[in-house]
Amino acid sequence: MLTDIPIWLLLTSLFVLILLSAFFSGSETGLISLNRYRLRHMSRDGHPGAVRASELLKRPDRLIGVILLGNNFVNILASAIATIIALRLIGEEGIMIATLLLTLVILIFAEITPKTLAALHPERVAFPATLIIRPLLKTLYPLIWLINTIPSGLLRLLGVSQRALEGHHLSSDELRTVVNEAGSLIPQRHQEMLLSILDLEQVTVEDIMVPRNEITGIDLDDDWETILKQISTSQHTRLPVYRGDIDNVLGFIHLRNVLALGANRSPQREELEKVIREAYFIPEGTPLHTQLLNFQAQRRRIGLVVDEYGDIRGLVTLDDILEEIVGEFTTDPAAATSKDIHPQEDGSFLVDGGTNIRELNRIMQWDLPTNGPKTLNGMITEYLETIPEPGTSLLLQGYPIEIMQTANNSIKTVRIDPRLDKTE
Repeated sequence: MLTDIPIWLLLTSLFVLILLSAFFSGSETGLISLNRYRLRHMSRDGHPGAVRASELLKRPDRLIGVILLGNNFVNILASAIATIIALRLIGEEGIMIATLLLTLVILIFAEITPKTLAALHPERVAFPATLIIRPLLKTLYPLIWLINTIPSGLLRLLGVSQRALEGHHLSSDELRTVVNEAGSLIPQRHQEMLLSILDLEQVTVEDIMVPRNEITGIDLDDDWETILKQISTSQHTRLPVYRGDIDNVLGFIHLRNVLALGANRSPQREELEKVIREAYFIPEGTPLHTQLLNFQAQRRRIGLVVDEYGDIRGLVTLDDILEEIVGEFTTDPAAATSKDIHPQEDGSFLVDGGTNIRELNRIMQWDLPTNGPKTLNGMITEYLETIPEPGTSLLLQGYPIEIMQTANNSIKTVRIDPRLDKTE
């Protein structure tokens, strides 16, 4: 009979039951709070605690079943013992007092404190707990299965899968949040590169292409001396070859192949035509992550962007896409190497009107919108709805801009002073 057990033994039993209740409460919170992706990584590395936790979390219904069974059992037994202690020490009046005190003790020491600790340090709580929970689950499996049968049936009626968690994956936005919140775990430079990779699917070839009017190529209709001079002075290793204009493109040449033809002499026109490689065309609107894979599959490094009518709109290289990931070799505006951006002694910049907005943002660390016109000229003319005269000043996205030169119905040069306050 419980009434024959010494008070000191009942108090000791009550203390042990409260500790067990704290164990079950903390174990539940710790296991549920584990970072699933870190857990998978640790499991693959063979961490014993992570392996045990992964096995338990494969069937969360069984895990929750054994924890709740243990927690409710010890709480009910603790309540019964507390009632006996109260009756023996105080009498029937002590039952209410014992109930209130036990509720406070369990709430503070067996619920809030262990669950908070487990939420803050889930691995330190969950991994050791698996040493007890896993054998306990195996021992009580028949009872756990019986207890879970009815809830499982109800969940199936509600259309909830027992293995729904296994199919959960991070979306791009969620993964971007994870990278941003990684803090010191990932170096800042690596974070920027990872975010740039995630952004590739939101950027198309039109955003980074060299516009048609800026494409440098070899016109076979030029005289041979002009072509040889262009080959010897070109800053590019690959050039498109065409007749008359870029619409009559024949393909691309690699200057290394051309120079190899004339190791000891100047190459001839016929030899040049033999090393022309067939042109590679890219549909406009192609996302950068898709085009990166296409370049890899086609073993290409350069292509021409065409619209739905087959007209050439620009040129894209593999290097352009890689720059979207790793950035320019320098991001210091004072040392900007872009041929379109020229720092001035007064701190302002002279910028070519045809400069790509994304390139301008990357080099200058600005935040001009990229979901509209692709060039600075297009952004200004869209904003003003006319081609401005030289000397015109405006405030574009908070940046003071002065039109310096216009020609051929377009803006050629502007002056931007980023030092001034950005006000709408």
